Order: sequence, then structure tokens, then C-alpha cells
Amino acid sequence: MAVTAVVGLQWGDEAKGKIVDLLTDQHEIVVRYLGGNNAGHTVVCNGQTYKLSLLPSGILRDSVVSVIATGVVINPKALLEELDSLSRQGVEPGRLLISDRAHVIFPYHLAEEAALERRRGEKAIGTTMRGIGTCYRDKAGRTHAIRMGDMMRPELFRERLEDVVAQKNDILRALVPDHEPLQAAAIYDEYMQYAERLRPMVTDTTAFLHHALKQNSSMLFEAAQGSLLDIDHGTFPYVTSSNSSGCGIHPGSGVPERVIEKMIGVVKAYTTRVGGGPCPTELEDETGQHIRDEGNEYGTVTGRPRRCGWFDAVATGYGARISGVDCLAVMLLDVLSKLDELKICEAYEIDGERTTDFPSHIDELARAKPVYRTLPGWKKDITGVRKLSDLPSEARAYIDCVGELVGAPVEIVSVGPDREQTVRG
Repeated sequence: MAVTAVVGLQWGDEAKGKIVDLLTDQHEIVVRYLGGNNAGHTVVCNGQTYKLSLLPSGILRDSVVSVIATGVVINPKALLEELDSLSRQGVEPGRLLISDRAHVIFPYHLAEEAALERRRGEKAIGTTMRGIGTCYRDKAGRTHAIRMGDMMRPELFRERLEDVVAQKNDILRALVPDHEPLQAAAIYDEYMQYAERLRPMVTDTTAFLHHALKQNSSMLFEAAQGSLLDIDHGTFPYVTSSNSSGCGIHPGSGVPERVIEKMIGVVKAYTTRVGGGPCPTELEDETGQHIRDEGNEYGTVTGRPRRCGWFDAVATGYGARISGVDCLAVMLLDVLSKLDELKICEAYEIDGERTTDFPSHIDELARAKPVYRTLPGWKKDITGVRKLSDLPSEARAYIDCVGELVGAPVEIVSVGPDREQTVRG
């Protein structure tokens, strides 16, 4: 039995989708266990680009079972649009299973999130405005929560929706005085259409996964976002609304983490961040813009420009420890190929004290000054390299330094977007 997990160790957007795609052929089942359509994976294969959001990367293989597990919050319209988009690209998706325990995003979730972000003004968290956080809030609060299994029961769903929408209109009216009331009947009719299309896919995925484990099926767990955005362990409150580190695998899927044989931590060769919150190594200069342009650092889902900076080994090392990674995959190394010299943050200085511990509170992180280790650049095109031994010595030294400071060996290096542009140890 091969059970593997792929987890991002930074603030998301680490190109996890490529690693999952590379590993999918070695597994029978691919599981997405958290997040919603606020996350995105871009997979490039044979020159064709596929943009995935809710769908696990295994969906591109007709021999693989893809599972959207319990910890995911689902916008049914977005999910169906994504499936239809793949069909237009000529992809015949493999088998897809959707947890009947997964919670559903409704129009009032989007309206609430937009109203709350507007009221925060300059203190806005910087959400994607897709109702993810408000849906997770309802999940935790229980009173207003509706799950995929509820949608499969028309009468129960109608009664539940009428009750919830009435209360949501009261809440929205308090936030937005000129709020136009949402109509439960219209939402019901719309979502019942989604339910009929999704019905064959909705099942008890927890039971399915446990049966698969008993049969020694190989399984790949695919994270969304990154460990530093974890609701409990990340840079709160500038985080996502679920456990986006390796800590989320068990609650998000129902599968105990002890069955995972290998935890692969995915990192960019530099640092990016979207939205608010401190980013100690951020570069607001020509070098930062160069990295952004060379790496096409704009959101897969939102198109937002990402904040870019030097590799932060303090933050990434913390992500590696809380997720318990066995090895690293260093992505987008080629983006740095035109720079004369490179820097890696090996420690922080906070209030005059040097530390390699990642701060637990946002105000300390905001005061952190990066302590850099400077390395020479390689100034060579590496996109055609396929063996670690063929990388320029300066590139080897750079990835060795990343592994040393993060505390895990580098086993995979990506030197381009295509599946073939991958170097393995």
C-alpha cells in the first residue's frame, strides 16, 4: 500500500498541482480534503494547460478515482462549471466521488463575506470573496449549515433552506440596510438542478476510503493553500478557514494520518503571498517585480498579483515541522535563473533578538527583520535539465541550502511548468 500526501509549506500557490499530477500515475485514488474554490492548481501536460480549483488533480486520469472529501466546502455551480470546462478541453474525467458530509456554499455566504470585508475597510483580510470563510463559519456554528447529503433529500432541503434564508436575510439587512432579500424558493430551484447532476457522485467518502485502505489501495492526499494559512497554526487572522497544513488530513478525510507513508512538502524557490498580513522577505522593488513577471505570479483563481520575496527558511521550516514532511519538492527554480545573486532568510531579528522560531502572533511577525544568507546566481537556462547532477553548481548549492535550513532533503526540483520539466534526486 502506498499512501502519500502532498502539502504546501508556505502561503499557498507552491505549484502543488504539478507534483500531484506527477505522482498520480503511482496511485489509484487522489483525495482533496480541505478548502473550496478559493484554491487553484494549474497543471501543464503536453503543452495543454488545465486550471483546477475544486477538482483533485487526479481528475485528468480516467484510471484514477478522485475524491472531494468531507473537509471541502463546495459551491455546486463552480464545481459543475469546472467539470464542463474540462469536457470542452477534450478531457474525459475519471470517476469522481463527493462526500455527502461536505458543506455547501450558498449565495448568502458570498453576500455576507462581501459585506464584512467592506466594513473592515483597510483592515480587510483579503479573502477571495467566494463565501469560503462564511461557509466554514456556518459549519462550526451548525445552526445554518447545509451539507451535500441534505441537498440529496428534496423535502428536508427545502425546509432547511427556508429556515436558513429567513435568518440570513435578517443578518444581511443588519449589515447592509438596503439589502434586497434573497428568495429561498429561487435558491432551492437553482440548487436542485445542481443536485440532480451531482447525485450520482455524492456518497459516504469516508467509508469508501476506509474500504480502499483495507484493500491496500494506493492513495494520494492533495492539500490546498499552504501550511502558513492554516486556521490554527498559520499567521492568524490572515489565514484560510480550514487546516491547510498536514494537520488537516485526518479531520478533512476521516483517514488517520498514521497510514501516510510519505509526506512531501512543496515549496517555491522563493516566497509569495496573497492578501494581507506580514511577509518578512517581501521585495517591493524591481527584483520583486522581476520574480513576479518571470514566475507569472498572478492567482490561478482570482488573477490577483502575488506579493513576492526571497525564500524564507524560518517560515517554511515551521510549515515543514507542523506538517511533518519527509522531503521537499522545490518548485519554479528556473524563475531565479536571471538574477546575479540570491538571498535566503535564515533567521529573524525581532526587537534586537535573533531567532529561528516562527512567531505565534502577527505583531511579532510584523516586526521581524530577515537575516539573509547570500548566494551567487547561476545565470544559465536550466529548463532543459533533467538530472540533479546536470544543474549548475550554484543552483545545486542553492537547493542544498534550502534543504539544510528547512530541515528536510530535497528530492524533486521543478525547472519549468510542463510535467517533463522535473528533476529528481
